[in-house]
Amino acid sequence: MKQITWNLKHLFRNDNDPKIAGKRKIIEENSYKFINAWKKRKDYLKEPFVLRQALDSYEAWKKDFSSDGDEGYYFWLRTTQDQNDPKLKAQFNTIEHFSKKIENDIQFFSLRIAKIPVSRQRKFLGYRGLKDYRHYLERLFAESKFLLSEPEEKIMNLQSSTSYSNWVKMTASFLSREERMVLLENGQKESRPFPVIASLMNNRNKKVRDTASRRFNDILEKNADIAEAEINSVLACKKTDDEIRGIPRPDIARHISDDIDTEIVDALISAVSDRFDISAKYYALKARLMKVKRLRYHERNVEYGKINKKYTYHESTKLVRKVFKNLDPRFYEIFDKFLISGQFDVFPRKGKVSGAFCAHQLLSQPTYILLNHTDRLNDVLTLAHELGHGINNELIREKQNALNFGTPTSTAEVASTFMEDFVLQEILKRADEELRLSVMMMKLNDDISTIFRQVACYRFEQELHRDFRQKGYLSKEEIGRLFQKHMSAYMGDAVEQSPGSENWWVYWSHIRSFFYVYSYASGLLISKALQKSVKEDPGFIVKVKGFLSAGLSDSPKNIFRDLGIDIADNKFWDKGLDEVSRLLDDTIDLAKRLGKIENFD
Repeated sequence: MKQITWNLKHLFRNDNDPKIAGKRKIIEENSYKFINAWKKRKDYLKEPFVLRQALDSYEAWKKDFSSDGDEGYYFWLRTTQDQNDPKLKAQFNTIEHFSKKIENDIQFFSLRIAKIPVSRQRKFLGYRGLKDYRHYLERLFAESKFLLSEPEEKIMNLQSSTSYSNWVKMTASFLSREERMVLLENGQKESRPFPVIASLMNNRNKKVRDTASRRFNDILEKNADIAEAEINSVLACKKTDDEIRGIPRPDIARHISDDIDTEIVDALISAVSDRFDISAKYYALKARLMKVKRLRYHERNVEYGKINKKYTYHESTKLVRKVFKNLDPRFYEIFDKFLISGQFDVFPRKGKVSGAFCAHQLLSQPTYILLNHTDRLNDVLTLAHELGHGINNELIREKQNALNFGTPTSTAEVASTFMEDFVLQEILKRADEELRLSVMMMKLNDDISTIFRQVACYRFEQELHRDFRQKGYLSKEEIGRLFQKHMSAYMGDAVEQSPGSENWWVYWSHIRSFFYVYSYASGLLISKALQKSVKEDPGFIVKVKGFLSAGLSDSPKNIFRDLGIDIADNKFWDKGLDEVSRLLDDTIDLAKRLGKIENFD
């Protein structure tokens, strides 16, 4: 039987490995060797060949050490395996504190490179000796347009806690403390915390979800005044920050940090918004299948049908391996290596974090994947999804240096959803028609939420920031009306904006991470366009691997241009949207064939 918990011996033998202290000393020595070598020098800011020497040294440091090395990675992983162990928390906090000091002491290097005058930047970018670091420099130069001086940046960092993060934490903290009496599936009424109440709104039992909805809305209404003060404060902080830096649009800072052109995000938002008829049609279908005229706001994610088929972990790995082998042997090889090397932590247990993730840190360290496998169909898809991230990591590792090891936020979900969708198609091939209908509705629900809901949220954010900057303050009622306007735009007439839904912005954390949500839509739509190309021509997988191995070596726009794809063109995004529309039409046809609906246009 393959190992089902992480083999962390690639990092340390155990939590008390005597090598831990020695490795920390090596990190400190190498970090300050670099800092002391370059802190007082200015020649690397004038001569490209000297900058090449500095970047080679910096890349070597980032590859093998960084500010926390194996110790930081090891104890972060261990805290996810056991959240309740105070000793692990203490060990992680110790290395984190150690790491922060080094980060602060070494940040001068990238800040000073970013501040190389525009008149001199072309000389650096055109120097052949710097070609491996060209896009790293381009990213720094792009950010430098809105950077302040080193002392000013320190002030901005220091005030961010009181002007932004403490406000956001306050609202989240108040919500997390809330509990209410709710109806459970067994008919009993018991007190449950806010996150559990939220999950109960998706329950198949109507009485359970309706009761949960009333309690959920009661909590949001109670905290709406607090959230009003909080959101106005963080909007003011963002406005001030943008004005000081000279940023012309509220969302441009996000685009620069995500390495994507504003014109591309604008094209995406426009293309999806023009196809809101797809999401409206989906909700109309769901209402018909659930035999109601209109879905109440909290019911839009209730599962249709029953997905009872079980998939053991062994069956899941077998299915995923088959799909990966058909796509490309390299995907299969990477998966097998993960299995053999013990890079999965598979099953739930007390103290372990919930959900799933794929972790990587340094170029020289292994990838680790955490699952909480409970034999559900979704667990198979989660395995494929996280493996997509893992395969992405390994392909980048094979081709890129440490400064290009990673993925921009705008395309971070491409590999994961690409692999997940091909596995889902294999599951659908094996399913009977009743199961197929349930699975197709589940997939549509995910696609609608990932693409259309997130674009509607982005548009809500755009108008929220614009209105705040015009008026200076927004009441909870004004924010609520704005929120419902944009939610209604993508949901259509089949979902009612039920009383209480005007406050659902109160808990939506994404609007506090300004303009982040577009990346969900961009990642999935790029994935769908690539899937379509592979289905039409299996040989296109070579180009997909080229994209997945590119990492941060160039902008998404340029990487796709080399594949013959223009992601600034609305027509590109329409390819992915057409795939969602096609799945919706196939689902409608199947529902008709099974006699679930009639005369659906």
